[in-house]
Amino acid sequence: MFRKGILALALAGVTTPAAAADNEVLLQEMRRLAERVEQLELANKRLETVLEQSGADKAKDIEARIEDVESEVIALRRPSALEEAVDGISASASLALVAQSMDGNGDAKEITARADIEVELPMGSIGDAEGRLFGHLRAGDGGGVDTGAFAPSNSLAFGDESRLDLMQAWYQLDIPLGGARGNLSRVEMTVGKIDPFGFFDGNNIADDESEQFLNLAFVHNPLLDAGGAIGVGDDGGSPGLRLAYVGDVNGSNNLSASVGLFGTGEDGANFSDSFDGGLVIGQLEYSGKIFGGLSGAYRIYGWSNGNALKLDGVTEERHSGWGISIDQQVASHVTLFTRIGLSTDGELAFDDAFTLGAQLDGGLWGRAKDRVGVAAGWLEASSESGLSGTEKPTELYYVWQLNDHVHLSPSVQWIDEPGGDSSADDVTVWSLRAKASF
Repeated sequence: MFRKGILALALAGVTTPAAAADNEVLLQEMRRLAERVEQLELANKRLETVLEQSGADKAKDIEARIEDVESEVIALRRPSALEEAVDGISASASLALVAQSMDGNGDAKEITARADIEVELPMGSIGDAEGRLFGHLRAGDGGGVDTGAFAPSNSLAFGDESRLDLMQAWYQLDIPLGGARGNLSRVEMTVGKIDPFGFFDGNNIADDESEQFLNLAFVHNPLLDAGGAIGVGDDGGSPGLRLAYVGDVNGSNNLSASVGLFGTGEDGANFSDSFDGGLVIGQLEYSGKIFGGLSGAYRIYGWSNGNALKLDGVTEERHSGWGISIDQQVASHVTLFTRIGLSTDGELAFDDAFTLGAQLDGGLWGRAKDRVGVAAGWLEASSESGLSGTEKPTELYYVWQLNDHVHLSPSVQWIDEPGGDSSADDVTVWSLRAKASF
């Protein structure tokens, strides 16, 4: 169209023969120009077509590359076979050493060692319920200094001969209520070789002899542990069953009710007899943010052990009692605790026990991971024991946290009237504890 328009204009300008000759040359040039313009237009169209096709191809290529990158990212995020194999597995290990020196009732020095390994494995689901398997190995050596008291001064002591024990091995099934996983209320069923203190008579600041108080009077309820009413095996565990309800209260607090049956006595505690006459213990616990947003836990429990021993150490009888264990934070860096134990049935060396104490964390003096603990106790000798005194242990310790895995903890204990003997000399025990863990 453009070429035809140029030719028409040229012909319209021809008026004379002389002009016609001149214009012929002009027309030829204009024809070449018109042809060139037409060629350029065609080339331009072909170029546009190529560019459009090239752009579409490039867009497809970019899209394909993006998809490849996304696939690679997904592949990188996908756990490896090793990661899948260890998913949900947790493990911990620790080594604790204690050096002690005693003044009074005969000077003595002793070093003890204890190692613990704990492993927890996921055991899959049964419907909405989730199972897990827990194992605990413990080895140690050293008996600790003998103060003659009801409650030993070194709860980490493991006896005069070194040994390796399977302390716990149990299976637990957590069943959410309401038929949905993640439900905050659940039922727990536990069976196997169990340390009852892992589920009953807990306390957040007076429950772990490797990091808190060393004197056994402050680690567990004195009637249950130092007094022997718990009746479990020599390594601290017994065959047992436990059933518990754990319920959510206003999204931050928990209410739980639990009952346990454990083998006790010479045979029952060591898997060689039935549960006849064993330990039955039940507990109610309320925990969470209780006073002014400060953490606390309140536990009340009762027990009855049909295979306990009289003071002669031979004759079996039933020991029953009840107890309270409380820990409550009262300030940002201060937590208090107390335990009460009362015997209701049976012959015991002491039948009433009361302990209380406090823990201050190092945030008060610029060392947030350090802590100080202090506690005092009263263990009143029973009328059957023939004694009229009251054992009064006191302990003060400091934990110096060297890093996330190692701490040193010096402590001192004063024990008045050890063993409930009002005529016995007071005892002072100096200790240095070191613990490495991961």
